[in-house]
Amino acid sequence: MELVKIATEFEQRKHVYRTTSERILASRQVKDLILGINEIYKESKDQELMDLMKRLTVIKQKIEKRLKGRPLAA
Repeated sequence: MELVKIATEFEQRKHVYRTTSERILASRQVKDLILGINEIYKESKDQELMDLMKRLTVIKQKIEKRLKGRPLAA
């Protein structure tokens, strides 16, 4: 359950990524956390783990949206 503790700490951390490299590292870290929790979830089917994965996925989507930037106006 060390992974769950790390994930909750990541979730509660302030999400201010000033540089692109910080955003990339955060995106990779949250992806690894989600995949690790998913492996635990497959065995236990604990609903709290699913909720944690959903919250982390929202954070990951926000980071990736910021990484991709706005599309250029045609």
